[in-house]
Amino acid sequence: MRLADLNELNAAAAEGELLRCCGSTQWAREMAAARPFESDEQLAATSDAIWPSLDRADWLEAFAAHPRIGERAASGWAAAEQAGVGGASSELRSRLAARNRDYEARFGYIFIVCATGQSADALLAMLEERLTHDPDEELHIAAEEQRKITQLRLAKLLGAGAD
Repeated sequence: MRLADLNELNAAAAEGELLRCCGSTQWAREMAAARPFESDEQLAATSDAIWPSLDRADWLEAFAAHPRIGERAASGWAAAEQAGVGGASSELRSRLAARNRDYEARFGYIFIVCATGQSADALLAMLEERLTHDPDEELHIAAEEQRKITQLRLAKLLGAGAD
């Protein structure tokens, strides 16, 4: 899809495409309403302006749209983003699964991390470190990770061969 294609979609179709990048319906609605975008850079800047203005429920909705790191089969963009977990040993995958459950029990949502280019060992270390944060601090860290993921996915949406 090209930027011009996104700009020409009706609002509902644009929201649907944008939801592929971020699972917050409010974010997608506001992004669709902000069209037309003059450049990829304006699209990215608009996303970065909208994201922090959303409330906790919107962030949690976006988080919930992700598969857990290393726990269930990811598909599409999530599979590529989590490719570093694919070759992990069953022991490491079990440790990731256990720490994911600890994280969710502590914070009430799944562990969100921009996993692109990260190994399973690195992801486990990040998860364990983030378990030490207080809930408010961690929510903002998770939101920043979601922002990074969204930016990568917006580029994929507009990139050649993005499916």
